[in-house]
Amino acid sequence: MNFRFSSALLAFALLAASVAFTACDDDDDEATTITIDSSQPQGDFTASRSGDFVAENGTPTMGTASLGTDSDGTNFLQFSDDFTTQLATGTVTVYLSTSETFTPDPMNGNPDLELVGSVRDNGEQNFRLESAPASTFTHVILWCASANIPFGNAELN
Repeated sequence: MNFRFSSALLAFALLAASVAFTACDDDDDEATTITIDSSQPQGDFTASRSGDFVAENGTPTMGTASLGTDSDGTNFLQFSDDFTTQLATGTVTVYLSTSETFTPDPMNGNPDLELVGSVRDNGEQNFRLESAPASTFTHVILWCASANIPFGNAELN
């Protein structure tokens, strides 16, 4: 009986030690894991062109839009922390445009518009761009598709 008690105690001790060491390993992994959000600028954001939003169609649109790069050279469109627009419809679509007027031309591939993304909240927004936008894109347009109207635009200088 003494032998059975000693083997059961030894088995319990080994199990407890393996759980303890496993738990320590997991904690160490979490402490050294660093997650980088690629949708956010890394380091400093340097604006090359920017402009203030002009409200359209009675919306409370305001704030600043800036095109630029982060410390890694990644291109972004950034809205300032005081950015506000009407969000009652859920989302507003963001476009770069060659003018202050939303001019879709789907038969020709929309040469005067470049889709950037959607706004779901007010406040600072960052939109990662695949490449630097062409200099022909002079405006940012906030478009509400459900109402078929612009909510505002910003001329980029």
